Amino acid sequence: MNERASSPQAGDLWVRVGPEAEFAEGHQCAVDVEGISVLVVRYEGQFYALRNNCTHKDYPLLGGEVSLGRITCEKHGAKFELATGKPRTLPAVKPVRLYRTRVEDGDLWVGPL
Repeated sequence: MNERASSPQAGDLWVRVGPEAEFAEGHQCAVDVEGISVLVVRYEGQFYALRNNCTHKDYPLLGGEVSLGRITCEKHGAKFELATGKPRTLPAVKPVRLYRTRVEDGDLWVGPL
């Protein structure tokens, strides 16, 4: 599923996640973008992509509860905004790195910011 392509705008490497139609509301998955695990979440019809790693204790965010536009780390309960990556509860104090998403010809793609 990790098909790669260059963006004509900046030459950035983009990774094909899969057909948009396969991603129901609330769907989460992780893809590899240039050696980094990236979490992709569909929330309220929008796609969000952020590094699949809690900045508190190096724990994957994949599978965390998503509500109110935030994802909760299952290990210690830190919450991060999907849209900004900013931590909204302790113990995390550093933001999670964001990635771009785009839908092109029915396929979902993720690339670096």
